[in-house]
Order: sequence, then structure tokens, then C-alpha cells
Amino acid sequence: MEVLQAIQGRRSVRRFQARPVEREILERLIEAACWAPSGGNAQTWHFVVITEPERIRHIKAVSPGLLGDPPAVIALCQDMEAARRKGGELGGTLAVMDSAMAAQNILLAAYDAGLGSCVIASFHKGAVGRLLRLPAGMEPVLLVSVGWPEQMPSPPPRRRDVVSFEVYGGEG
Repeated sequence: MEVLQAIQGRRSVRRFQARPVEREILERLIEAACWAPSGGNAQTWHFVVITEPERIRHIKAVSPGLLGDPPAVIALCQDMEAARRKGGELGGTLAVMDSAMAAQNILLAAYDAGLGSCVIASFHKGAVGRLLRLPAGMEPVLLVSVGWPEQMPSPPPRRRDVVSFEVYGGEG
């Protein structure tokens, strides 16, 4: 699959079939995440893959943005202490940006595998951290729900007035 084709075809999927995602596929998604850019090559991330239905239900209870019944959820976590040590004042910001880039890689790899996925930022970080038994300093930054889509949503319209060349509003 061409990269631009995956970028244009990927959708946020919130309704999933009641079919598990094979571990090998989930491992490929994490492999894609690990190849994301990382500020200063810090790689202070850790990925927790959740497939146990009861644990997903508990996470869902503290995650208003987690809709539907995904068979898998990936928690993108960051060692914020290490991020600050490596990145100074920008460490926390870089860690969040690194997680976002890793999430995009997960989304594209999921689409390539025929899966649907959705990034979730609306969740109670402390509660999710406790449910995942994260050590001190390790924080969940984003969640990604993953599963076989019931259907792929239609593409939403895209704005075209989002680019300027040389200066804001410039034509060239």
C-alpha cells in the first residue's frame, strides 16, 4: 500500500466487530510505533497492549473518549522523568509529540492490516495508570482503540485553505 493512500484512507473507527485481533498483528503495530521519530532519539515511550475484555471495560469506565467495544487498546505511555532528563524544559512536550507520532504510525499500520483504530486523549490519566500498574514517572499519554471495523466511515471533507507559501496568505 502506498503511504499517501493509507493516509487518505485511514478513518477514526469507533465501532468494531466482536473478533479478536491476533497478537502477531498487534506486534506489527507496536513495531511501527517504535519506528516513529523521537525528539533527540530519546525513545522514552512504553506501549501497553490491552486485550483482556475486563481490563478494557475498566479502562473504558474512566475514558469518556473510548467509544464502542474494541477488542484491543494500546496505551502509549511515556517515562516523563527520563523525558525531562533527556530533553530539559522541552522534555515533557517532546514526549507528548513523540507519542502522537507513534500513534500515527499505529493508525497507518492498522489501516494497512485492514483494522480500524481511533486515538483517544479523553481519559483519566491517573486511573488508567493505576489500572495498567504503571511505575512512578511513567504516564499514559494517549490510548488507541484497535479492532476489525464494523464499517469504514466515509471521508470527511478537507479544508483546502490551509497552506501559504513563504508568508501567511502568500501565493508564492
